[in-house]
Amino acid sequence: MTGTPGIVDAHHHVWDLSVRDQDWITGPELAPIRRDFTLDDLAPQARAAGVTATVLVQTVTVAEETPELLALAGRGGLAAAVVGWTDLTRPDVAEALAALRELPGGRHLVGIRHQVQGEADPAWLLRPDVRRGLAAVAAAGLAYDLVVLPHQLPACVAAAAAHPELTFVLDHVGKPPIATGDPEPWRTRVRALAALPNTVAKLSGMVTEADPAAWTVETLRPWAHTVLDAFGPGRVMFGSDWPVCTLAASYAQVVDVAAQLVGGVDADVFAGTARRVYLSRVGARNSRT
Repeated sequence: MTGTPGIVDAHHHVWDLSVRDQDWITGPELAPIRRDFTLDDLAPQARAAGVTATVLVQTVTVAEETPELLALAGRGGLAAAVVGWTDLTRPDVAEALAALRELPGGRHLVGIRHQVQGEADPAWLLRPDVRRGLAAVAAAGLAYDLVVLPHQLPACVAAAAAHPELTFVLDHVGKPPIATGDPEPWRTRVRALAALPNTVAKLSGMVTEADPAAWTVETLRPWAHTVLDAFGPGRVMFGSDWPVCTLAASYAQVVDVAAQLVGGVDADVFAGTARRVYLSRVGARNSRT
């Protein structure tokens, strides 16, 4: 990206199993990532791929994790922003968000995420207590990341319509059934979400939603095309989903595949959208994008 500040990786994780277990890493298929992954592990791979800033995203619904991620971002370097977690259903969520902002590195908090994909209620996002929490996220000037399964997308559409003041970011393009090859109803539901102007999508997580051992750029292309066509490059951002992506591809491969799917290192997809949606919020209060 000659003449630009470099690529922004809008979605990756780190964890230290000696500090906290990642209880979702179970079974033989996930065994290769049941170890520690740190920013020091990622940094040389990111630099080699032309990545100059990243967004560090929560992995577990544990209150202690987000302060740790903020502290990492506060040290400076690769991680420029954090999408953290807090309990949206707590009555004092606004105060909880304000408290996170006052912690070391708190200025790097740019968004909140909850593992909605693990909620049994497909309309969890529409519960009154959750909607109150989403309103508090918006009032705090933060974005809200959606990690959902395709059957939960209708609730995402309804939530985004009900909260036009809040930017909703669809992680991993809504986890489509790439491995099975049937795009419906995911495709229709993603287009309905994209029709709302306060929504954005991450081109991330696709290699692990496909067959990790047999994916190709061509098997991913129709799914990526749906998202790029629906949202437009100005509302799509690249995310590696490292280290989860390493189950199917190296960091360098994920960056290269995304460039092939987009048709080059598009300035919006690989930097502009993430800078507008996330990095512009660093240190800001009550911002809206």
